[in-house]
Amino acid sequence: MERPLIAVLLLAGLLIGCGVGSAYTRARRGWADYQAAKKTVPVARRTAWLLIRAVTTKVGVIALLLIGAVAYAAVGPDEETAGPAPSPSVTSSERPGR
Repeated sequence: MERPLIAVLLLAGLLIGCGVGSAYTRARRGWADYQAAKKTVPVARRTAWLLIRAVTTKVGVIALLLIGAVAYAAVGPDEETAGPAPSPSVTSSERPGR
């Protein structure tokens, strides 16, 4: 009579132990993954700021070039203030005589 009770208790202990053991393994794996990710955050943050700074610098240089081109075009000579255009030279179609 005690053997079936012991077998049932042993089976219940095995099921509970397997569940607790697998949960413990998952928790340890998650903790290890968390620690690895935590160590990479400063490196990733530094890399992101370097990329943002590079893009910002390029955009700033392009904007300055565009502003300079617009300023140059605004100050440059207009067609009205430019001198007269040279007239085309007159060439005779006849061959000069001897």
